[in-house]
Amino acid sequence: MSGNELTYIQNAFDTNWIAPLGPHVDAFEKELASHVGVNDAAAVSSGTAAIHLALRLLDVKAGDTVFCSSLTFVASANPIVYLGATPVFIDSEPDSWNMSPQALEYALFDAVKEGKLPKAVIVVNLYGQSAKMDEILEICHTFHIPVIEDAAESLGSTYKGRASGSFGKFGIYSFNGNKILSTSGGGMLVSNDVEALNRARFLATQARDYAAHYQHSQMGYNYRMSNVLAGIGRAQLEVLEERILARRAVFERYYQELADLPGIRFMPELANTRSNRWLTVLTLEEKEAGISVEALLDVLAEENIEARPVWKPLHLQPLFEGGRYYAHNENESVSEQLFKTGLCLPSGSSLTEDEQSRVIGCIKKSLKAKSFSI
Repeated sequence: MSGNELTYIQNAFDTNWIAPLGPHVDAFEKELASHVGVNDAAAVSSGTAAIHLALRLLDVKAGDTVFCSSLTFVASANPIVYLGATPVFIDSEPDSWNMSPQALEYALFDAVKEGKLPKAVIVVNLYGQSAKMDEILEICHTFHIPVIEDAAESLGSTYKGRASGSFGKFGIYSFNGNKILSTSGGGMLVSNDVEALNRARFLATQARDYAAHYQHSQMGYNYRMSNVLAGIGRAQLEVLEERILARRAVFERYYQELADLPGIRFMPELANTRSNRWLTVLTLEEKEAGISVEALLDVLAEENIEARPVWKPLHLQPLFEGGRYYAHNENESVSEQLFKTGLCLPSGSSLTEDEQSRVIGCIKKSLKAKSFSI
């Protein structure tokens, strides 16, 4: 927290605007839309809620298919299932670790043959890094498929000068407790389609019809953000660039200290992009490093340092067992390899240099000890 959050919270208390409506909600929507360069934004209760609303606005329903990145958190795909539709998972590619345009094209060619194109494509910007949006949008436009850009982890990142999350028909952000901008819980749906976002607000407020009494002709959801949390978001947005610089500095220190060690390779940053480096992520090749990801995680845990594997690809999750999956090519599943070798390091904006030095020292010591023992 920056400290200024308390000013906005106190204002909400003083004016008694506590509910999921109020001046901070309106202002947060306008300020974030302006920040990312879109026409409108709708503040909601979570990034997952934003994806759900985007799919509903695109008329996704039972029996439809939606293509989705496989290397991501389950929240990217769960809303597809909420609506009775079927997710089809698309592999990553090595340059960005995000959706493979090649695999996407394979999947769409098969969909044409089967006479059933997807209702939407959900592209995830993993760990703050933008996907290859030019290629993906060109393919989707060819097939007239709308894109939902899941930028839950990439607020503040840019792709060729434009804000991550601003490329698709809809973009979504998450303000969960671990995100670079946190309201403790919340999200935002953004779009240049103002009419669609007005409908999103209607659906997110239990789809209450315009009437003096409570009347409902459609199913809606309780998805609006509270005025208190929106106030926190406004304060956080004021220091977003500071947070990005802090996270990028964390990445640079890790890179300078660890990049030359055997078996370690960091998540790349595409040319003409700027990642917010929400998390610093690397891969560890056991044969070169002399230690496995699992063993290094155990060593770090013994030192009270929390690190984690990368997301387990959704096509490998028991929830989606038997689902369709398109690999980057027939000989290579990039997401599966990243899952086997990937490691997320402590990366918080408040991580001190001393704390980070302890993490770096532990990794160096572990690799050195293992290399001597081989």
